Amino acid sequence: MLGRFKLSENNTTVKTEVLAGLTTFMTMAYIIALNPNILTNYRQGGDQLWNGVFLATCISSAVAMFVMAFLANKPFCLAPGMGLNSFMAIVIGNLVASTTMDYVQSFQAMLCIILIEGVIFLILSLLNIREKIVDAIPLGIRLGISPAIGLMLLNIGFGSNVYIADSNFNQFFVMKDFFGALTAGYAKETMTDAYPIMVLSAITMFIGLIVIVVLASKGVKGAVILGMLAASVVYWICDAAVLGNNPFASLEKARFVPAFGDMASTTLFKFNFDGLAQMGWFTVITLIITFCVIDMFDTIGTLVGTASRAGMVDREGNMPNMKEALLSDSVGTIVGSCTGTSTVTTFIESASGVEAGGRTGLTSFTCGLLFLICVFLAPVAAIIPAAATSSALIYVGVLMMTGLKKVNFDDLSVCVPVTIMLIAMPISGSIGHGIGLAMISYTLIKLFTGKAKEVSALTYVISILFLIKFFLAV
Repeated sequence: MLGRFKLSENNTTVKTEVLAGLTTFMTMAYIIALNPNILTNYRQGGDQLWNGVFLATCISSAVAMFVMAFLANKPFCLAPGMGLNSFMAIVIGNLVASTTMDYVQSFQAMLCIILIEGVIFLILSLLNIREKIVDAIPLGIRLGISPAIGLMLLNIGFGSNVYIADSNFNQFFVMKDFFGALTAGYAKETMTDAYPIMVLSAITMFIGLIVIVVLASKGVKGAVILGMLAASVVYWICDAAVLGNNPFASLEKARFVPAFGDMASTTLFKFNFDGLAQMGWFTVITLIITFCVIDMFDTIGTLVGTASRAGMVDREGNMPNMKEALLSDSVGTIVGSCTGTSTVTTFIESASGVEAGGRTGLTSFTCGLLFLICVFLAPVAAIIPAAATSSALIYVGVLMMTGLKKVNFDDLSVCVPVTIMLIAMPISGSIGHGIGLAMISYTLIKLFTGKAKEVSALTYVISILFLIKFFLAV
């Protein structure tokens, strides 16, 4: 089986690839519990629906990564996408309020939308249309995608990944509320009982980052995962010895037996096609287009940006086996709809595994296997502190920023779109929206500077589609 991954041809080893897969898993394991929390609005529909979505998350992610591993032989990892799951949850809530369907029925109706999206993506991928869309993104913008994703990772690591809730369920974020506080005293007074954990998290985050940087500078293999482990150990020890908490308390009541019965009764092939009629066909079509556009450019952006950082693209910015890589999220989305979760897409956290040395499908296979094992051992993945994963995300984000040196900032038709994309991705939280704004600005600049012929027909089409998406309220 190992021969399929062509390890020697890619200048890598089994050890490096497995460590890279474990690194990516540790940075994206949060999705295993967070995805069912979001999609069930924290247990609406009961424990049965939550258990069904939880199992669907693990299974669909694993299948998508196995396809990526054996078909594309790339180190990119997939799971139900953040943003898309939140959007799906909002739509479900609106359906509950505007139709006669309850939460579970509305959820099952939305699974039909996800299924249709997955089938459309599968057809577009097989017909090489998605690959043509990648080619339609101007080279200057493609070169800017990697550093833009780097900024997005930095924003996640510093801005949103580490947050602490007090006893009243108020949330405080490490950058905005801790480092953004006027004084330490003000932060302590504002966060009340959440302040000690916030201090520990902030310290842990920087300890992990420094360990990663020091080890990487010395050429130590697995520097990212070792830094994350060091940060985790520091957090666990201080949480127990200084704050008097049990960092492993969640394991005491953890359930390690998969609730396949709950999945069979709520999400497994539970398509509510009758619910589509209650939505209205105009709404159905609009939702399908929205999911397709967002997911398509999120996946394309992640693949192009991460591949650029790993040196997997040619001089024109094209990645070999792009078609096969794009097929992975199509299959994952279809499996996800059949088992019970939202759109499966390529995760930007894949960059952490790539930075750890992952260059082949063995990385994604390892991560997929760990997701599958989490069907039984999810509580173990949940004890990894967010501060430890932030260390890795910040480090990888910094490295991806180095891609800016490839961008021609002397050309305003490249400089302006890339700069907009750099700020749009972290603020909007969407790779696809960042690319869309860059495409629109690039096309308009070329059009009004007398260089309209330099823009391909497909680039015009993509720009118009994004204009419609952003400005046409439906």
